[in-house]
Amino acid sequence: MSQNGNGSSAAGTKQFVLHQLYIKDLSFEAPNSPEVLTNLDADADTQMNIKNSHRELSDGRYEVILHLSIHTKREDNTVFLLELDQGGVFEISGFNDAEIQQLIGTHCPSTLFPYARETVSSTIIKGGFPALVLQPINFDALFAQSQQQGNGQPN
Repeated sequence: MSQNGNGSSAAGTKQFVLHQLYIKDLSFEAPNSPEVLTNLDADADTQMNIKNSHRELSDGRYEVILHLSIHTKREDNTVFLLELDQGGVFEISGFNDAEIQQLIGTHCPSTLFPYARETVSSTIIKGGFPALVLQPINFDALFAQSQQQGNGQPN
């Protein structure tokens, strides 16, 4: 969020800095190709699961992983299955514990999601299928829902 002129944080300054983006894991399977490629206009059912996890790397640095799983089926046949772990290293300092948990549960996945969306779309296209455009996700609402369920962990 803010830094002083020499790149180091001033005392008491709140910081939220993205240091690194990376794909931690990517898997794409189209087990019924090329047969499923002949009828791309047929109705298919696509289900997406999304969650995030994190771990503290060092004082104030966190690895946050946005996990996406997309499974498209036509009748009982898998069209494709894509699993992606989009990672980022964030520096978060000057916030209290509740604020840090909220940033990890909302702001970090919101930052990672556009990169994950592009990877999903380009991977599916390279698999021979039409682009899948993932709709925006309200991570604030997902975080609030997880807090109401009492688990206290970001999705």
